[in-house]
Amino acid sequence: MTAGRRFILSIGGGLAVLLAFIGFLSVYFVPVSIDPEQRVTIPQGASLRQISQSLAAAGVIRSAPVFTVMIRLRQQAHQLQAGEYGFAGRLSMADVASQLRDGRVFLYPLTIVEGITSVQIIDQINGTAFLAGPEIASLEEGSVLPDTYYFSRGTDRRTVIERMQQAQTEVLKELWARRQMDLPLKTQREAVILASIVEKETGVDRERPYVASVFINRLRLGMRLQSDPTIIYGLTGGRGLGRGIRLSELRKETPFNTYVIKGLPPAPIAHPGRAALAATLNPADSEYLYFVADGSGGHVFSKTLSEHNKNVIKWRSNRR
Repeated sequence: MTAGRRFILSIGGGLAVLLAFIGFLSVYFVPVSIDPEQRVTIPQGASLRQISQSLAAAGVIRSAPVFTVMIRLRQQAHQLQAGEYGFAGRLSMADVASQLRDGRVFLYPLTIVEGITSVQIIDQINGTAFLAGPEIASLEEGSVLPDTYYFSRGTDRRTVIERMQQAQTEVLKELWARRQMDLPLKTQREAVILASIVEKETGVDRERPYVASVFINRLRLGMRLQSDPTIIYGLTGGRGLGRGIRLSELRKETPFNTYVIKGLPPAPIAHPGRAALAATLNPADSEYLYFVADGSGGHVFSKTLSEHNKNVIKWRSNRR
């Protein structure tokens, strides 16, 4: 074989290797579409080979060998983190590797509804399958902030509670600093107690400042709050009553019955959301002392008892 022929063959072999390497890189770096979303769980202690095979079996990567080789060449094997991952959209194998290195695991939403009580939150968290750890046995009423939170599979239930309590602490601190300064509320806890009543009285956003103003005005005048939800809480401890309030229950003495006691009850009757807290600390400027349902999901407000009685008669007529 002549020198020229050997040179040509050498060049051809080099080009073949180069083209193969380029093809190898394109498999790794060119994105592909993953639809629908694929979930892959990487166990603690899984080998690179096991990880590659799991990803390939789910259709997240096109080639387990290519993924394995590239991760080793880039010395990233020790950086891949365990957990449950969600893969969707257009992703390259490099993108997948980056997600595993960063530990960007799949996060499940957990929604705590405004006005929910501690016993209801305990039932919800203990019954949430993606959470782990011992079941929650008790929870201080009014201590967490209702919102939608996101947690990875296996998060400890106590960690969930602590995060929601911290969220309430931060929001309450912010709103307390911007409160009306002449409110008849001495502490943040008193604000939470009243906000829990406001939360249970109405779910209509525009009404909250006016409902809050009624109770603030009553506190200033030394009037009883006369809130039906406080009666129910005193009877059930946070469970639903499932029926109307009886006249005997209206007069029943419990620490929470604001038809009987003066001022605020000793503790919140639910977990108020940010909007109820904000309305309580910055209520509407009104002279309202009464409100009753208007029959359409909202309430009608009045300044005098005679106006209120007329509204009550109208409400009863609408119910009939």
